[in-house]
Amino acid sequence: KVPESIKFIYDGKLNPWVVGKDLILHTIGDIGVEGALYASMESTGSAIGELSMDSRFTMANMAIEAGAKAGLFVADEKVQAYVRTRSQRPFTVYTPDPDASYARILEYDVSALEPQVAFPHLPSNTRPLSQVGDVPIDQAVIGSCTNGRWEDLVQAAEVLRGRQVHPHVRCLIIPGSQDLYLRMAREGLMDVFVTAGAAVSTPTCGPCLGGYMGVLAAGERCISTTNRNFVGRMGHTQSEVYLANPAVAAASAVLGRIGGPEEVGL
Repeated sequence: KVPESIKFIYDGKLNPWVVGKDLILHTIGDIGVEGALYASMESTGSAIGELSMDSRFTMANMAIEAGAKAGLFVADEKVQAYVRTRSQRPFTVYTPDPDASYARILEYDVSALEPQVAFPHLPSNTRPLSQVGDVPIDQAVIGSCTNGRWEDLVQAAEVLRGRQVHPHVRCLIIPGSQDLYLRMAREGLMDVFVTAGAAVSTPTCGPCLGGYMGVLAAGERCISTTNRNFVGRMGHTQSEVYLANPAVAAASAVLGRIGGPEEVGL
């Protein structure tokens, strides 16, 4: 079975601290966790052109949370430059046909988009950060396959630098690869995280699927940059997981409740 394609057009200039994680959470909040069932999600538009590769990878990763089979992007110059540094043989660039047909076309003006937070227990249960209210947390997880890339770690470090994790919060940093783990050590991010009171893990799925390190107890709340927040996903069935971007997760770790970088003076 060949998946149908759904085209998502994102136009406008993104606000500070709004990244690919927020675009995909907003989209899933709009179409639901079955909104792209067995389809390919093709993302395009001026806002996508401005996104880093790391943000695009996050969106592709979380396309699955909308039921999609794949998250696709046009191979613009950013993509081709990325591939050229990693490819050891010639590659072919495929682009959508000018007369390509789509099952649906959705358009978003992201100029006013805020950082998004997905409340329990679905990635589609999203709210803008300004509408979150007072939600105390016990844990913040920054990393994983979804948001454990270099840009994510840099953003988290920018928020945590010179600040302290709230005394009632566990803050876990989980890089997405051994290369990034080493780069954190070499470029000073490890020092930033440890000095702020965070625990730095080697690359792992860890608490994301309730494996180990940061598994939640009954009644605990966690803000996480991971991809899913289903019942019992990170531990006890009476725990709660909230999804957000790395800067929001880091700011929340400092505040002891869900909040944004502006609230810690950025």
